[in-house]
Amino acid sequence: MIIPFSALNALEYCPRRFYYEYVQGEMLVNAFVLEGQLLHQGVDQPGLLTEKGVERIHRLYLCSERLRTAGYLDLLEEERGKLVPVEYKRGKEGRWLNDHIQLCAQALCLEEHLPHLAPLTHGYIFYFGSRRRQQVLFLPELRQKTQESIQLALELAREPGPPVPLQGKAARRCRDCSLLPLCLPEEVRALQEQEQEDTTGQAMPGCNLC
Repeated sequence: MIIPFSALNALEYCPRRFYYEYVQGEMLVNAFVLEGQLLHQGVDQPGLLTEKGVERIHRLYLCSERLRTAGYLDLLEEERGKLVPVEYKRGKEGRWLNDHIQLCAQALCLEEHLPHLAPLTHGYIFYFGSRRRQQVLFLPELRQKTQESIQLALELAREPGPPVPLQGKAARRCRDCSLLPLCLPEEVRALQEQEQEDTTGQAMPGCNLC
């Protein structure tokens, strides 16, 4: 089993979304997903461009059998012998760990196939909403988190059913999720709460000795 880079992004955002999209193959499109697809049309044109001494390879396929992850990198830049992966995202700039994990996984694949250029120190995420790049440092903590995410994805992919919906503050992410009509997180949470009440509210069995 090979885990797509984009699946790692979905997993960090919501394990339940990861399961529906990449294990069960359920994909729904809302306005946010469609906007992202349209914005990527100009980026996802494969080819090699050279401008002002910088080489840019668009839509580069990467795969690692060791890490068991693969997918397309939006852009790879080369300048003075250094490789810099670049990922494009629809929204505004922020410290989004799910985006950082996706970019780091791509960097790990590059290092595996080009060990003479390792380690890669950083990459960039370009946010269309902010029209600027954000630098992401490939620190040991992010590298470890990325590899842990790959292992978690492999484990969840073997499960017979999806994880429970997000809880607490994280549940706010459900509002804008394209899979909301399929996932029905509020309904599932309500059923879980009812089942818990039914279980804890059961009368204790009587004592025959009393």
